[in-house]
Amino acid sequence: MLFLLPPSETKTAGGQALNIGQVSLAFSALDSTREAVRASLTGLCIDEAAAIRALKLGAKQHQEVQTNREIATGPVLPAILRYTGTLFDAMHGRGLKGTPTEFNELDADQLKRAREMVLIQSALFGLINATDLIPAYRLSATTALPGLNLKKVWPAAHQAVWPRIKGIVIDLRSKAYSELAPIADGVEAYSLDVLVEQPDGTRVPLNHFNKKAKGQLVRAALLAKAVPQTIAELALCASSVGLMLEQSGNQLLLVTRQAT
Repeated sequence: MLFLLPPSETKTAGGQALNIGQVSLAFSALDSTREAVRASLTGLCIDEAAAIRALKLGAKQHQEVQTNREIATGPVLPAILRYTGTLFDAMHGRGLKGTPTEFNELDADQLKRAREMVLIQSALFGLINATDLIPAYRLSATTALPGLNLKKVWPAAHQAVWPRIKGIVIDLRSKAYSELAPIADGVEAYSLDVLVEQPDGTRVPLNHFNKKAKGQLVRAALLAKAVPQTIAELALCASSVGLMLEQSGNQLLLVTRQAT
């Protein structure tokens, strides 16, 4: 079973004293497109004002332009540690600021399982493994790059990747990232929505906090005694953290009884 995650706009800084040119990413068939996207992004960032507009950076985010200029030489971290934000924090089991679990991270055994079970859809690198080493960067799925359309180059590039994907795929991506690499026919894949069940039994979609529920589900699978192989086994993982997982064809519903 594979979990297909979106990335996060927020990322931790720093990393190992290597750079992206000294490491190999999964799915080498994407390398030429990765280089084209990176070249377009770094070219955009030569003009700081243009980059701020294109990347839609707030006043406190202008340093992201310099981060993009240094993609080729910046230090690298495993992707699952590079990305932060609600989904990734929940996957690591991190608590609120000031609590003992504020800085929780998956341990070595759990990271090993993540390497086998978790893929991440990056706007810059395409599909990558959870433990692939990547630098910090700023690029979203909806960014308009000069001379390059992400929604055209990435779907075409991923056509060579999907035949290599084996097993069940649980697609947790947002619509914008799903459009960068629509899953090919022939791959057993399930999309997932998150709902909260009210005391009267009615169900409504979760907004921001749906990311937390998704992260909790992935964490439960990473910590399970055995890797879930079926949707029924994944439902047991969900129940272990107080969630309900229901299936209707290729659609999964992850239900919580309270906003998490």
